[in-house]
This record gives sequence, structure tokens and C-alpha cells, in this order.
Amino acid sequence: MSATTTVENEVVVPAGVAAVWARVVDPDGINHELRPWLTMTMPRGTTGLAIDSVPLGRPLGRAWLRLFGIVPFDFDRLVVVEVQPGRRFLERSSMLSMRLWEHERTLAPVAGGTRVHDRVTFRPRLPVPGLAGLLARVVDALFEHRHRRLASYFRDRSGAGPLSEREDRCP
Repeated sequence: MSATTTVENEVVVPAGVAAVWARVVDPDGINHELRPWLTMTMPRGTTGLAIDSVPLGRPLGRAWLRLFGIVPFDFDRLVVVEVQPGRRFLERSSMLSMRLWEHERTLAPVAGGTRVHDRVTFRPRLPVPGLAGLLARVVDALFEHRHRRLASYFRDRSGAGPLSEREDRCP
């Protein structure tokens, strides 16, 4: 059986918690974070819903992942199990490629904005030696990308100049 692996990333976003929460639970915000590399569809029957308004603990259907927004390559059997509005959500799903995909995102007010923390725990379906380690690097790079895009979205709207590379990440 493949190993279970956890990857964690954080960023400080230059906006208040309420604004950041509204963005990170909205399908448009999610896709903005993923672009240009990926997009994710919402399952059928969930049009108009956001992560904080879906039924909890129930499979919602397939959320397709598309490479460059075009080529479907995997899907997430999306299940949101916990939501603390304005603060946290926990998705516990399976994917075509993963026996387990658990994504927890938490928001906390900090000086200068909102700390966004993502913890992703996953277990690949294929028991290939070294696969979990390789996927951990890919997931880490994807969430670093998502965090840069999220922070940039709010910087662009505030009129603040770009943060330096050092400021763009939490230690």
C-alpha cells in the first residue's frame, strides 16, 4: 500500500479574513488560484454553490481537474466534511489517482492581513516506490503557486506594490 503523505503551506494575504474567505470558497477564486496550470469544475448540480454552502459529509459528485483548463486528467469525488464559516474548511475526498485526498484550509487574522494555511494529506492509489515523495513535491509546488496567485489577487486590488519574494511566503 502507498504511503500517506502530508504537505503544508502558508502565506499572508494582504486583506481581511472576510474578503479572503469569500474568495477561497468561491469556484471562481479556486480556479484563479489554480490557473494557468489547472482548473477544477464543480460537480453537476452544485452550480451557484460555494464550499461553505454545500451539504456536509455527502459526496457531491466529480469535480474534474483539467490541465491548462482544457484536458481532463483526474477527478475529485468531492466531499466537504467540515466548515467553520470565515475560518476553516476540510475536504476529505478520493480521486482517480488518490485513495485519500484531504485538504484543510484555515484562515487567521494577522498583522498585515490574513494567514492562509493549507494542509494536504494524500495517499496515491498506485503502490509505486517513491511516488508519494514525487507527488509531495508536486503538491507543494501547486500550493505555493496557489498562494502566490491568491496574495497577488488582493495586492492588485489594494493598489499595494508587489511584495518581495521573502515577504510573499511565511517562514
